Amino acid sequence: MSFPKGFFWGGAVAANQVEGAWNVDGKGPSVADVATYKPNTDVKDYKSHVAMDDAHIAAAMADPDDTYYPKRRGIDFYHHYKEDLKLFAEMGFTMLRVSIAWTRIFPTGEEAQPNEKGLQFYSDLFAEMHKNGIEPLVTLSHYEMPLALATKYNGWVDRRVIDCFAKFCHACFERYKDQVKYWLTFNEVDSVIRHPFTTAGIIPSRVPEDKMLETCYQALHHQLVASAMVVKDCHEIIPGSKVGCMLTKLTTYARTCAPDDELATQAKNLENLFYADVHVWGEYPRLILKMFERKGIHVEMLPEDAATLKAGCVDFVSCSYYMTMTESVDPNAERTPGNTVLGVKNPYLPSTDWGWQIDPKGLRYSLIELYDRYRKPLMVVENGMGAKDVVEADGSIHDPYRVEYFRQHISEMGKAIDEGVEMWGYTTWAPIDLISASTNQMSKRYGFIYVDQDDMGNGTLARSRKDSFYWYKKVIASNGEDLD
Repeated sequence: MSFPKGFFWGGAVAANQVEGAWNVDGKGPSVADVATYKPNTDVKDYKSHVAMDDAHIAAAMADPDDTYYPKRRGIDFYHHYKEDLKLFAEMGFTMLRVSIAWTRIFPTGEEAQPNEKGLQFYSDLFAEMHKNGIEPLVTLSHYEMPLALATKYNGWVDRRVIDCFAKFCHACFERYKDQVKYWLTFNEVDSVIRHPFTTAGIIPSRVPEDKMLETCYQALHHQLVASAMVVKDCHEIIPGSKVGCMLTKLTTYARTCAPDDELATQAKNLENLFYADVHVWGEYPRLILKMFERKGIHVEMLPEDAATLKAGCVDFVSCSYYMTMTESVDPNAERTPGNTVLGVKNPYLPSTDWGWQIDPKGLRYSLIELYDRYRKPLMVVENGMGAKDVVEADGSIHDPYRVEYFRQHISEMGKAIDEGVEMWGYTTWAPIDLISASTNQMSKRYGFIYVDQDDMGNGTLARSRKDSFYWYKKVIASNGEDLD
């Protein structure tokens, strides 16, 4: 295997899962700040974990505590980022993916002017990253929209949110034009169908059940238009900037070679890819428009939207990759959870404690598929496994399961590159333990760095290197050659 010279190695985090300081220095509440940890709910029951309604939001905002709202505290990266960046630099990171919390810059999303303290925090963060030789990759929307826009407009369902987002992004481009070259617009833009409140601020209880899918696609359309607008704006403000889209790569295999299983699988894969299709080609695929028509889904599109989408195509395609699924028309087929989605269980693959199936070869398959389809440079900007780590009496943390997971995935990524796939970088999820996106747990640990905090927020927040820390350091130093 030969990873290209200058290949970016690093890790990825999201503001809402690491920063904490949810009401500090003028920050307003986001949709993440009302996400609840539910200790008595099965960790594989994702729908229950991401459920949301007006009553829940009101109760959350009446409670100033963070015990059951872990994303309010994160791992206090807001105050520990210098320490954490030194650890990342020690591993040899050349890239770190972070997000900008929208409500640090515009607390409700509708202010006339940005919050200077919020802007300054990220200026300081990016300066410290460069000091440590780490290139920022910045996500503009990573499940952190202002709660005020969700409650006032039902989130991205309302077209007015487009202008709010464009204003936020413009402020970021102007402020960080000398610090940030690589940008992503929406994290896992396809996820609006799976968790509409987290992704798009849609409060499901406000939408008739038979209109929920249509509502999600309407919100998605507004996000796609907004993405195209800010891609164009970024290119104009920051010459040489690179803006990408970010897809949850949910590769699905047919459970059997029965034609009906194959057709169901094809439909699922086309649905997954269409989000990136619009970003790359600047138009909706005909097959998707026909699907809307067949299902009676009406998405309001203004006449000028077509030109906007065409004028704001992305420079590269990025994805998260955690697992694959299979599909079958058999109603009795056993299903298993994945990245906030259920799929038919693949008997040929092992699973994590959270039910996510481990498929390193599926990463190679996915990268080849994406590159063949789009012919754009790729980045894997999330890849990892949640696991239960044990701190030994001497403070050491042995995680051979994590090393093996990454060893196999990086090996398959290298094989995809050898087959001709153009890749710019790889950022693991996550380089440091953080709050889980779906279950809001701390005990679902992803990092090479252990953080002393439990699910209820108890702990010293001390950072400790796991065995995988030293292994990944060796991988980066060898540019992916030494995976032993």
